Amino acid sequence: MADPKGFLTHRERENRPSRPVPVRIMDWEEVHGEQETSVLQRQASRCMDCGIPFCHTGCPLGNLIPEWNDQTRRANFAEAIERLHATNNFPEFTGRLCPAPCETACVLGINQPPVTIKQIEVSIIDRAFSNGRVTPQEPEWLSGKTVAVVGSGPAGLAAAQQLGRAGHTVVVYERSDAVGGLLRYGIPEFKMEKSVLDRRLVQLRAEGIRFVTGVTIGGEGPDDESLDQLRERFDAVVLATGSTVPRMLQVPGAELDGVHPAMDFLVPANKEALGGPRGIDASGKHVVIIGGGDTGADCLGTAHRHGAASVLQLEIMPTPPQERPENQPWPTYPMLYKVSEAHEEGGDRTYGASTVEVLGDDEGRVRGLVMVDGAFADGRFVPTEGSEREIPAELVLLAMGFVGPDDQAAPEEVLPRSARNTYERDDAFATPLPGVFAAGDCGRGQSLIVWAIAEGRACAATVDRYLSGTTTLPSPIKATDRPMAV
Repeated sequence: MADPKGFLTHRERENRPSRPVPVRIMDWEEVHGEQETSVLQRQASRCMDCGIPFCHTGCPLGNLIPEWNDQTRRANFAEAIERLHATNNFPEFTGRLCPAPCETACVLGINQPPVTIKQIEVSIIDRAFSNGRVTPQEPEWLSGKTVAVVGSGPAGLAAAQQLGRAGHTVVVYERSDAVGGLLRYGIPEFKMEKSVLDRRLVQLRAEGIRFVTGVTIGGEGPDDESLDQLRERFDAVVLATGSTVPRMLQVPGAELDGVHPAMDFLVPANKEALGGPRGIDASGKHVVIIGGGDTGADCLGTAHRHGAASVLQLEIMPTPPQERPENQPWPTYPMLYKVSEAHEEGGDRTYGASTVEVLGDDEGRVRGLVMVDGAFADGRFVPTEGSEREIPAELVLLAMGFVGPDDQAAPEEVLPRSARNTYERDDAFATPLPGVFAAGDCGRGQSLIVWAIAEGRACAATVDRYLSGTTTLPSPIKATDRPMAV
């Protein structure tokens, strides 16, 4: 069991160390460094051995958090990674990229800073890779069944690995030139270096997963294939294409040169960090990011590394509170004011502001925004009279979220859409097309990486049962499960 007095002895929450801001904004390397083993063990000892560990409820994967916390406290790192991998295929991704709903559900968090679950998780898996404990798990036998997975993001990779371990032959199709989906080119290098992804792909390939890149399902290129062709050639198809259609700005001037969806900025910036040419350039410009979420923060950190003259992030919602509001009680996930690593590096944020118009110069390039302050009433934004003003902007990045999968792999006339503009599917991830399943954001809508992995694992169990009549694969969630909400 855990140290029964650990949380009383060690009340201080010690976060993972970060490289100094003036140093890290000069390169693309990861912001965080390693935590000393003694500090890691001390933080793990704060886990309370709760009678009911609500962190399990906060995590859709059902991670065995108290178990691997206790093994970490005891320096039993071989046992720790075994318990961590029991529920999570890719803890090195979630430990870096997940906003940690497990921590907001931590029982200790009721009256103390919660356990540093996320950094313990990433420390366990990084140590396991360093010590050679992440090895291929080949299936005991082959089923003779074949599965095509469309999309190589976290949902697609999780589904592929689970199905491969169940004995099925799996081929993953990725339309980009490299495997990983948004893990490859959407997540900035300073949040997760691509070597972290590549080392995991070594394991998947060794387990027999085959990857085909540069092939677009539904495309018109000479090597592209259609969904119907996949259905003819494979016994099952898993769609894990993500939610990639950006929400656009619907105001006058939004079509001006210099107004871009966030991914049009982030993808080439990721390639630049890997040695490619610079795409959209923020250097020396007044940059405005519309949207206050993680994608906006990614744009913020990238603009800093380009050397932007200024960066302003606009959010239409009011400023979140510093502490839990009464209508978001523990253990629900609260909407709180957060300072990410990118915000530590500079830039300004304005809440309760909406863009009225994008202004352009004589050559059709953006030169500024007209914005207005306001507040929400009856579910709609109400401008404050007299608050309209103009701000300079030479580059406007739209980070307002995503509205569903694109029509390429499965057009709406082929596969119906739900009311949320996602692929229609039942509680077991099956679409109306026989043998076709949908996992991740393309079926759930824009969500967290931990939900994508959970969906990939659960979808794999459904596909295995469809192919074999039964399954031993774990199924942590149903397609209709949602995060804990107020």
